[in-house]
Amino acid sequence: MTRLFHLPGRIFRSSLKTSSIRKTIQTSYVIIIILMLIPPVISLASSWFQTLRYDRMITNVSRTNRLNQIVEADITNELWDIVAGNKDFPEGKQYGIIEGIGMSLDEIYENTQVVENRRLLEVAGRAMDTLTKYVDLLGAQMENDYLVTENEKILDEIRGVADLVSEILQDFIVLEIESAADTNENIKKIAVILSAIQIMIVLFVMMFAVLAQRSVTGSINAPIRELENLSSQIAAGNLSARADIPDVKELDNLTRNLNTMAEKISELIEANIQEQKNLQKSEMKALQAQITPHFLYNTLDTIIWLAEGKQYDQVISVTRNFSSFFRTSLNKGREWTTVKDELEHIRNYLTIQKIRYRDILDFSIESGENMNDRQMLKLLLQPLVENALYHGIKNKRGQGHLSVKGWQENGHLCFSVHDDGIGMTAERLTDIQTQIDGDSEFPAVNDIYGLYNVNKRLALYYNNKANLHITSVYKEGTTVSFRLPEMENV
Repeated sequence: MTRLFHLPGRIFRSSLKTSSIRKTIQTSYVIIIILMLIPPVISLASSWFQTLRYDRMITNVSRTNRLNQIVEADITNELWDIVAGNKDFPEGKQYGIIEGIGMSLDEIYENTQVVENRRLLEVAGRAMDTLTKYVDLLGAQMENDYLVTENEKILDEIRGVADLVSEILQDFIVLEIESAADTNENIKKIAVILSAIQIMIVLFVMMFAVLAQRSVTGSINAPIRELENLSSQIAAGNLSARADIPDVKELDNLTRNLNTMAEKISELIEANIQEQKNLQKSEMKALQAQITPHFLYNTLDTIIWLAEGKQYDQVISVTRNFSSFFRTSLNKGREWTTVKDELEHIRNYLTIQKIRYRDILDFSIESGENMNDRQMLKLLLQPLVENALYHGIKNKRGQGHLSVKGWQENGHLCFSVHDDGIGMTAERLTDIQTQIDGDSEFPAVNDIYGLYNVNKRLALYYNNKANLHITSVYKEGTTVSFRLPEMENV
């Protein structure tokens, strides 16, 4: 800029009084220098702040993805080696892995600023506490020489909790990516503000250039216009735009920073897109693991013996309902579904079971018309229906009826599963309700695992605002019900 400033100085010194003009020119120079420094300072400050924020989010996504892989594989693999007898429980690394996961969750939590995202991490932390209790219980059972089958049941519960933690971490990654997208929008807004500041500087420089002759105008306006064009293209979403380094020294850093900012934003967006694709694949694998294996095997066996008996219409019916059951279970990788889809999922399940147990099973499904599009956590009713069939109706002589109902009441979605099976005594009912409400670390009997898991999922996802309620009369039947807060979208 020294070469440019000397020319107007010589012009004014030759034509006007130096005493007043020198002071005016010096003041003008100071103003121009300050204005020329404002855009690079703002650009550097905003770029640094947004880059740090973006870096924290990307770091959280990367670390959470690695942590998710540990949760999915390392814990269950280590405990499987112990249950299989490949190593003793005290020799296992299970507690070290769990402690490492807990420390990583704490670090990610401290590095997360969005309140909603931190709540997901809190839920993951509570689920990890539950997983630790199961590991402790497994250790106690092995120390007391429990049967391998009992240890495997605990291992299955550990896998279930690990899958739940994995799903929560995947949801956290998606929210972090969305937060990164919001940060990108802020960067665009800042670019627009910088464009406005630069336009004001251009106008001022043009006024000064009239006094300092066209030599100053031609030397400064061209690079400023190019920067203005670059910032406008970036603000419009053209991240491939670049500006040539100008001859004006003071504009070099600003130009390089804008070029670097556009390049980094483009790289980060591309990386986020690829990361999201990978996360979706992982989420689908986790959701597929939720399908009950024994139901899969039994249904395939049913299809085989129906085909062998040449009952082709029923083969088609079972296969169609089985396909719909899978589709609803996967739910495109989403943890939340509509009431309509959840009830359809139950209908498919019971239709298949009715073919298998046609002599003992009859069912009905009823719901309010206005609740079909309401959102709810998926796979809440199927474990309750399965429990009613296997532990209620099958234990009763003769045919039984299973009823599923849904209705709205005082801003809540209400559901009940009723069977007229064997029912329970008052003592047995009290014992089961106590166990599923969490007074014990783990249910003591096999036939309430489904009730226990549904109740825990309700507590985790609805912040203890929903839980199971059971009523039963011995030799008359059992009813399991729960109430959910209504929500439009999740």
